[in-house]
Formats: sequence, C-alpha cells, structure tokens
Amino acid sequence: MPEVDVVEEKEFFVHIPPPDQGFFLKGSAGYDWGMKNRLARIFNPATGRTVMLAFDHGYFQGPTSGLERIDLSIVPIAPRADALMLTRGVLRSVIPPSHRGGLVIRASGGPSILRELSNERLALDMEDAARMNASAVAVQVFVGGEFETQSVENLTRLVDAGYRFGIPVLGVTAVGRGLDRDSRYLGLATRMCAELGAQIVKTYHCDEGFERVVAGCPVPVVVAGGKKMPEQAALAMAHRAIQEGAAGVDMGRNVFQSPAPVAMLEALAKVVHEDMEPGDAYKLYKDLEKSHGSVGGYR
Repeated sequence: MPEVDVVEEKEFFVHIPPPDQGFFLKGSAGYDWGMKNRLARIFNPATGRTVMLAFDHGYFQGPTSGLERIDLSIVPIAPRADALMLTRGVLRSVIPPSHRGGLVIRASGGPSILRELSNERLALDMEDAARMNASAVAVQVFVGGEFETQSVENLTRLVDAGYRFGIPVLGVTAVGRGLDRDSRYLGLATRMCAELGAQIVKTYHCDEGFERVVAGCPVPVVVAGGKKMPEQAALAMAHRAIQEGAAGVDMGRNVFQSPAPVAMLEALAKVVHEDMEPGDAYKLYKDLEKSHGSVGGYR
C-alpha cells in the first residue's frame, strides 16, 4: 500500500478552467474516444486536414499503371502521406507493419471494371478491420445509380458495425454514367452519406458551388484526385478545394503516376496544411523533382 499523503496544502488551480473537451474535426465532438483517436490518425490535429494516398484501384481495375508493383511504387513514398487508402489484401501482403500513418481500408467491392460497377457488396467484416488496426473503412455509395439502395445499405451496415468497434466510416460518393459532377448532385450525395452516419465523406471537386457542398455536409469532406492531370493543375485544384472548405485530398493517380511522386506529395502537403499558393507549390514540386527524381511512382 502506498503511504498516506500527509501534505495538507494542495493546489487544484481552481482559477483555471478545465480544457475544452471538444474535438478538432467538424461534427466529431460526440464520438467515442477510440473513434476520435482513429480520426486523429487520418487528420493532422494541428491543421484538421489530411493528405491521403489512394491506391485501392486494383480491387476492380487490376494492375493499374503505376501500381504494377506496389512494393516498388508505393511503399517508398507511403510514410510521406497522412493516411493510406488501400485494400486489406495489399495491406497484409505489401505494407510493412512498422507503418505508422493512418489506414483507410476499402470495405466494398464485387464487380470488376468489366461489369456494372455500382453492384457492390460489403467485402470486409468490421472485426477484420479491427484486427488490422484500421483507422477507418471506406464504402462506395452510388447515389442515383441502379443499385443506389443496396450501396446505401452497405454504408449503414458498416456504420452500425463501426460504432461497435470505434472505427469511422468513409463514404465515397461514386459518380456513375450520366450523372454530372455539379454542386447540386455532389451536395445531395455528400449530405446523404453524412445523414446516414458516415464520419468522413470523399467526393469530387466541382468548378462552381463547391463551398456550398462542403457547408451542407456536417462532417469533413475530402476531395478525390480523379484521373491524372498535369501536376500544376492538380495542385491548383487541391488549393481551391481547401480554400472552399475541404478537409483534405485523397489522391492516387496524380501522385503515383507523377514523374516525381515524392515531390508531388511534399507539394500537396504544403498546399493542404500550410495554404501554400498553387504557383509556389508547383515551383516547390519542380525544385524537389530535381533532388528526389522518380522515387516510387509511374515511369
């Protein structure tokens, strides 16, 4: 037994209020400790933002250009991202267990690029996500698609399981054929994902009204990179999205298909976390390209 504390004068600092117990992420104050902790692995607590590196394309596309050898193209650059978005197969077979960043694991799948993509099912049990120490799981939601209701059910089932394990769910707003990536559609899709329980929403940027999409979504919105574009254009899109309220970017092809993936990740981090202007970020990219070269990524 420890000795009895005989000191009579104790300092409780009664004049200092307790710290604010709120959480730094939009809409997250009411979550359990474990879920908040996992969100803090994805989003930098100092900025409330994230640079995610997506390379889950193989779950329906196979060996996409730049992802033929993930051990050579992704593993060397992975530590420079705040979080990785990947499949459980690649996590277990390729990513070193010493990796310390956030892990967002793809939880839906089914059809390949040869079939109707919206017909997805859940492809991951939340118990397995917990075994892998996932920071979050990701599910595609096809608002307006043929299998809309099924994909919404996938989301809600994951959200229920996520609360049991303290694992957040990232709702990915998929844009199918015949659907425009305008603010009206993206506003609908992001709001639906949040209303149905997603703790994070990933969507596309649009040229007009994106700030309304973000404002209308009560949880953090992360912007997808989409198809490969010139580095300067990708940095400009990321900057605009951040200035319009996005909580980060989730880029894949615009990083691993870049001639200098390390330089691209470094430049993106400056845009996302430090509000660097796109022109300055592109200059940084070009300067870093000379020193880093094509470490990892597409050649």
